[in-house]
Amino acid sequence: MEDVARVAGVSRGTVSRALNGGHHVGRDTLDAVRKAIRKTGYVVNQHARSLVTQRSGSVAFILAEAQDRLFEDPNFSILLGGCTQALAARDITVLLTIAGTREDHRRVGRYLTGGHVDGALLVSTHAGNPLIGELAARNLPFVVCGKPLGHERTVSYVAADDRDGARQMVSYLRSRGHRTIATITGPLDTPGGVERLAGYRDVLGEVDPKLIATGDYTQASGEAAMEALLRDVPDLDAVFVASDLMAAGAIGALQRAGKSVPEDVAVGGFDDSKTATSSSPRLTTIRHPLARISTEMVRLLLRHIDEGHTEPAAMILPTELVVRGSA
Repeated sequence: MEDVARVAGVSRGTVSRALNGGHHVGRDTLDAVRKAIRKTGYVVNQHARSLVTQRSGSVAFILAEAQDRLFEDPNFSILLGGCTQALAARDITVLLTIAGTREDHRRVGRYLTGGHVDGALLVSTHAGNPLIGELAARNLPFVVCGKPLGHERTVSYVAADDRDGARQMVSYLRSRGHRTIATITGPLDTPGGVERLAGYRDVLGEVDPKLIATGDYTQASGEAAMEALLRDVPDLDAVFVASDLMAAGAIGALQRAGKSVPEDVAVGGFDDSKTATSSSPRLTTIRHPLARISTEMVRLLLRHIDEGHTEPAAMILPTELVVRGSA
């Protein structure tokens, strides 16, 4: 730090403040310190910093799903990438943790509350997930992606307006003249599953239960659910599917059954992921603001870490209908 201070022409204390968030350091001075760091090759001794600040300089990104979902579902990689980039701006390392089973929950809970991380970002939490209660009880700062079912008033979270997104899609399908509109929901112990089904019902009211099939956000579950719908409601003319991956599976099932999309059956998805533009036909879908969700999750988490215990905060972000060839 003495070397950096000499090259930058500032005091050692100014270098220290620049390295610890830049508080009370002018922009020009901060730029000079950063240039000096690059010139000298200075690297922060994270262990020494942790001893002084009582912080680890790391945050856990917890995916509450089976490991293969991280690689199958493009939404998770977008969230992970966005959170990693936002935290890198504060020189904070992201630790990826998979917690798809009850044993995983216990193991991860022990690790997180053992002082190894300064906070956590929880993604794809299901109702009844014990991690939420455990982290809250241990006062570890954390933020949830999506509404934490059963904890909406006590836990900080950032979510898309899933219910309104579903309303947009189903209203669009009706405006195109479709009258027998089915839906393939996500798991009904997740906020997306619950909220998107609620939006479907907001537009159509109470429908024949045969029009509702449930998937698990995988492409295979979308195929199976679509096959079941075709057996039970052979005259359906549209389907709202609660994720793009499941919608791609539904399109495959329809095409194998000799149905043309969208001429015989229109298909609407949810996410606007890469799957939406690689499917054939390309998916009409709801744009899920994942990049902004990751940014806002990190912002809330850093506020909790920097300010200590704060009141829970919630942010609901708008979604947008994107019309393409499938509906």
